Amino acid sequence: MDKPKVIGLDLSLTSTGIALTNGTTIVIKGAASLGDWRLCRIRDAVAHAIDTDRPDLVVIEDLPTHAKSAGLTGMVHGAVRALLVDREIPYALISPATLKAYATGKGNADKAGMLWSAYRWGSKEFANDRGGDQCDAWWLRAAGLQWLGHPEFDLPAAQVARLDKAQWPQMEVAR
Repeated sequence: MDKPKVIGLDLSLTSTGIALTNGTTIVIKGAASLGDWRLCRIRDAVAHAIDTDRPDLVVIEDLPTHAKSAGLTGMVHGAVRALLVDREIPYALISPATLKAYATGKGNADKAGMLWSAYRWGSKEFANDRGGDQCDAWWLRAAGLQWLGHPEFDLPAAQVARLDKAQWPQMEVAR
């Protein structure tokens, strides 16, 4: 298997982070004044990303189970997951705690810890990423590549093992 193409998505109505298949990251902002049009803006940005360079896998940060905003974020998840199903692109779901544990070794890591780990392991920095959305999307992409047997860098085995807790689609992997 050639190196797979993976996109990472940190979905949010106000600030969605997207890691493209080449590892670059972008953020899609959505002001509350746009109302439900934010869903269309995010859906269209994701559609453009997947139509431009059709990924083998999309990795999405799963909904937080007890967050107040889970219902609102769920609307974004529904719009994007429907798009992925329509395009027949498999996707995985990783909980925030699992992603943090994969990236840093600690399931309760803060944004600074995620940023530091991205720099430590991948020499990656994120300009103007106050909410950590681009960093999270970048780690989601890295997790997908790891799962598919094409890690971009070597992490400790205990951190890699955390990915077993994620919801992965049925697909061929080179692990």
